[in-house]
Amino acid sequence: MDEKKTVKTEPPLLKVRDLVVEYYTRAGVVRAVDGVSFDIHRGEVIGLVGESGCGKSTLGMALLRLVRTPGQISSGQIIFDGEDLIQLSEKEMRARRGARISMIFQDPMTSLDPLQRIDDHFVESIHAHDKSISRQEAIEKAGELFDLLGIARDRLHDFPHQLSGGMRQRVMIGLALALDADLIIADEPTTSLDVLVEAQFLDLLKDLRRRYNMTLILITHNIGIVSELADRVAVMYAGEIVEMADIEPLFAEPVHPYTQALLRSVPNIRLDEELKIMQGQPPDLLDPPSGCRFHPRCPYAIKLCRTEAPPWTEVKPNHWASCWLHVEENENQGGASYG
Repeated sequence: MDEKKTVKTEPPLLKVRDLVVEYYTRAGVVRAVDGVSFDIHRGEVIGLVGESGCGKSTLGMALLRLVRTPGQISSGQIIFDGEDLIQLSEKEMRARRGARISMIFQDPMTSLDPLQRIDDHFVESIHAHDKSISRQEAIEKAGELFDLLGIARDRLHDFPHQLSGGMRQRVMIGLALALDADLIIADEPTTSLDVLVEAQFLDLLKDLRRRYNMTLILITHNIGIVSELADRVAVMYAGEIVEMADIEPLFAEPVHPYTQALLRSVPNIRLDEELKIMQGQPPDLLDPPSGCRFHPRCPYAIKLCRTEAPPWTEVKPNHWASCWLHVEENENQGGASYG
């Protein structure tokens, strides 16, 4: 586990502050991301976990400013390498997508053009940011990446449907690496893979991290993947981050009742622990509960939980959570930080 420790001596590569993303529907306004704040440093891997519908993928799309109508980024800041991406024009933002920030989507078949061969995808992506590179040079770069990714170079001439699911996902990684992006956002990258291919994929990501010092936001509901790759974990519930900590403390001693329930509902090899199903359903974000949004499902909820939203509190060193159960014992601590 020591190889995953990151020394935070430089300013964060990415600072997200009070980010709000809303969808305007006929039924009303859905606040899919509600006041989210966090930092990520170069070379760090953050796992973003939570139930389906909690806002993970919307947050990932917002970081690339890819939220489309009827959604919009309503407020907040996305400060990447010193500049606020929200303040950039669309033309300026296009220059940063792919070249500075790249995304691996959960279903590569919906991201790859079925009418283009794989080499054309690489050429098009590279030429979008640097037209001085010849087609042959771009294909050679793609071939070098294929060598690294464990794919035969002659598969560059295939169409997407001719590749297996694992190969397509590796192609998506290659496209993310082709322009040496500073930050990669991986949205459920193993969803379409079987268990054996998933294990190979994780080994590949570990190797690429060592080679490229990758900075990665790993969006997933798969807790096992997070435990293999992440330095820190951010737990989302109903559009909010409710707990954030280094991987080992969070798994060993989660402090938020939602995180505790989430981890108890995941199968593990310890036969002495009973698998427990989390009671209730995530809230309707058209009309979320007052106070703490988890209180209708929380076995420890007190009266205050039903009326007031809990503050972001440092429960332990570098271990933050939004829960009234931990506020009183930490009420004398300083202001918020985001790691």
